Amino acid sequence: MTSPSRLPDPYGHSGGANLADILERVLDKGLVIAGDIRINLLDIELLTIKLRLIVASVDKAKEMGIDWWESDPALSSRARRDTLGRENAELSERLARLEELERGRTPKEAP
Repeated sequence: MTSPSRLPDPYGHSGGANLADILERVLDKGLVIAGDIRINLLDIELLTIKLRLIVASVDKAKEMGIDWWESDPALSSRARRDTLGRENAELSERLARLEELERGRTPKEAP
């Protein structure tokens, strides 16, 4: 007597982990992938590339001390405003010094 063969249920239908659960776990815990690529020619190292990839939620990354995106003007409007404000202050100071130098060079007119 033979029993009909039964195919396994796809993920998600029989209580298995679905993609959303897996992604939630990875973002909650974090995932680090590291690797090095070396190119040698006749035992002479020509090129070394070190690759590091971290996949984590923003909260987890901040917990780990990773928050470079907050100070990158290309990624953060606050960082962009801070950078522009700093540049504006530096340019204003530079202009004031140049105007002071210019006033010292030209003869003052009598009233």
